[in-house]
Amino acid sequence: MEIIVEVNGLERTFGRNRAVDGMTFHVKQGEVFGLLGPNGAGKTTTVRLLNGILPPSGGMARVFGLDPLMDGQRIREQTGVLTESPSLYERLSARENLEFFGTLAGIPAEKLTQRVQDILKFFGLQDRVNDKVETYSKGMKQRLALARALVHEPPLLFLDEPTSGLDPEAAQQVNELIASLSQRSGQTILLATHNLLEAQRLCDRVAVMNKGRILAMGSLKELTRKLWPVIWVDITFWEMPAETVRETLKTLRGVIQITGQGETMQAQVENEDVIPQVVRHLTGQGASILRVNPRDYTLEDIYFSLQAGEK
Repeated sequence: MEIIVEVNGLERTFGRNRAVDGMTFHVKQGEVFGLLGPNGAGKTTTVRLLNGILPPSGGMARVFGLDPLMDGQRIREQTGVLTESPSLYERLSARENLEFFGTLAGIPAEKLTQRVQDILKFFGLQDRVNDKVETYSKGMKQRLALARALVHEPPLLFLDEPTSGLDPEAAQQVNELIASLSQRSGQTILLATHNLLEAQRLCDRVAVMNKGRILAMGSLKELTRKLWPVIWVDITFWEMPAETVRETLKTLRGVIQITGQGETMQAQVENEDVIPQVVRHLTGQGASILRVNPRDYTLEDIYFSLQAGEK
């Protein structure tokens, strides 16, 4: 799969502050890649560096194989950027906003009218196309800002805190739209956010950041294995099994320890492959199993575990 964004040892300093401190990562075509971190972690600065808005202090970045410092204009022609604030012209209508930005993006006049009509319909704004943006709710403005970022159909989309300041219903609408862009249109998306639930739902891989550095990177499953290489399995029985069942289970290869009492048991195992062996062993010993639940770790668990290590 083609690499769309490639970063190696990227740095950006402001005086003594290292906003981006030796970051290295890549984003593949069609991937939703998340930059996660608290305010001041360097997420927005990274987006600006990749779009050629800021020059780097060191390291290398390539977008579509182009150097943002030398080819920023060519890169921006192929990207859409949604910032934390919608950055729309409040006294223009939705149609006028998109026609203006579409013209700047070089969309031919004969195509622009239909393109604007189609994208406003896609974002559910067709009934308010001629209303001034100043009359829109926050959620509607954010949808229009997304439409503006997509009006020229860019293959790469940068989303910087896309649901910041939105109420839960509006945030859900924006997230559903982002998911549909990746799944239906195959666009590559770089999502900078501190919203962990949003990132877990949308991202294929994430980079957890702090003070301009990447603490860890990978999919939810990969990060879980890095932080917690062993697995806990919670087992519930119909009735309390004989003590010999627990004792013989401890001798099974791949089982690290057994805890719990009564009708519940917790087994710590080396990897997922051991879990079916545990179940077969228990049923072979006559135990009646009600539930077997390998413990899942959320992106929130991973994030706070990594950030705690930085304090």
